[in-house]
Amino acid sequence: MSRDDYRILAARIRAELADIERLVAKAERAAALIRQHPEEELYVDAAAHNLHDFYSAVERLLLQIARTVDRSVPSGERWHRDLLEQMRLPVSAVRPPVLSEEVSFQMEEYLRFRHVVRHVYSFRIDPQRVLSLVEAVRPLFQRLTQQLNQFTQMLEQWSSEAEHG
Repeated sequence: MSRDDYRILAARIRAELADIERLVAKAERAAALIRQHPEEELYVDAAAHNLHDFYSAVERLLLQIARTVDRSVPSGERWHRDLLEQMRLPVSAVRPPVLSEEVSFQMEEYLRFRHVVRHVYSFRIDPQRVLSLVEAVRPLFQRLTQQLNQFTQMLEQWSSEAEHG
């Protein structure tokens, strides 16, 4: 893998994290509107959609790491869960864990919710579950950002080492 591959991946991670932060903020705004107008289902839809997009965006980042660094992307029926597991495991002689067990397990809750958003009529989505997930998403995003920033620093260090020797 070239030093440029590491730099490009680090830049992509940083850019995607900025976009993901916007999704978190939008979900929080929608949740505030749910609390003000609990009868309005459209606010539940908006919050649910942004939580769906939050998970999907994180998953895209993790797929890029799996492709670029691990050179192995899970497949099969359970690939979504397998990807989270892959990111919490060290890959011998390749990289340390990308995500902590705690963050990985919390992300599984958003994976399950994404499945609900994709496969259930929106009027059947539980507003209380949406509110609960929105409350938890900011602290999760902060931990996720910290861990991915540590990973990007490591990528940049690898890039420098490859460049200098």
